[in-house]
Amino acid sequence: MTRMTDTPRPSIRTPRRGLRGLALTAAAMAPLALGLGIAPAANAAAPAEPGGWARVAHLSPDTKSVDVQMTALAGGAVVYELDDVAYGAVSDYIPLAEGTYVVSMVPSDAADDAEPVVQQSVDVSQGAPVTVAAYGRNAELTTTVFADDLTAPAEGQARVRVVQASTTEPTVDVDTTAGRAIARGVATGTATDYASVSAGSWDLELTGADAMASSAVDLPAGSVSTLFVLDDAAGSLTARAVTDSATLADMPIGGIHTGGGGTAASSSDTAGVLAGAAAVLSGLVAAFVVVRRRTARGTA
Repeated sequence: MTRMTDTPRPSIRTPRRGLRGLALTAAAMAPLALGLGIAPAANAAAPAEPGGWARVAHLSPDTKSVDVQMTALAGGAVVYELDDVAYGAVSDYIPLAEGTYVVSMVPSDAADDAEPVVQQSVDVSQGAPVTVAAYGRNAELTTTVFADDLTAPAEGQARVRVVQASTTEPTVDVDTTAGRAIARGVATGTATDYASVSAGSWDLELTGADAMASSAVDLPAGSVSTLFVLDDAAGSLTARAVTDSATLADMPIGGIHTGGGGTAASSSDTAGVLAGAAAVLSGLVAAFVVVRRRTARGTA
């Protein structure tokens, strides 16, 4: 059997230059640690940039699914991409810094170098949501930008507007089955103002010159919605309600497309570095004190 014996430990006898080295290192670390606390915040994150929101809608009945790309006009950086957007689809709002952007749509099955079927520039302003829509038949595909208003309705109410994107009827009336008019003579490619209605489920009648259809929609209390009038598979009218206020993302912090990005140090990063430097300084000072005491006892 092998017996384990304690390995003799060398006596702790630190030369004076070792003590001086520890002292000098601690002294050198002190300004560094303190300097982190008092140096100007040259790399601090920039204040939050004002921004707005944009979303895209595919409202062309005979245009197949598209891939959507949004690029910043200044610099050409791609800030958003969305694949396989089908007819009738409306994306969530995308938070963007203020500026001008270009929305491009290409067929989802097209080659990588295919030309966009449509392009539309859009200006994003502080606090302003917009909808970029492609509508009409594929041979005459058109784009437009709708200004959205997400102001909350009164208690127990909902706010709704109509976007007319049907290609079978040039104008459409929208009424409730109870006889209340929601919109009159809405032309293709246009949007009405928002109207306040009692919250709840509504049965609507969609009427054009040659077609009539009904559609049930739910308008929750406190919601802001857009009713998109579309073509159905039979070439008649249908409607889809999108709750705009439920698709609104948070405002970008620090300007998500303004170049600050990951190079800016946050206050928590600075605090972490400061805490680490302080810990190193404390450890060096403690080691210095222990060594001095042991040295004093060894020479007593």
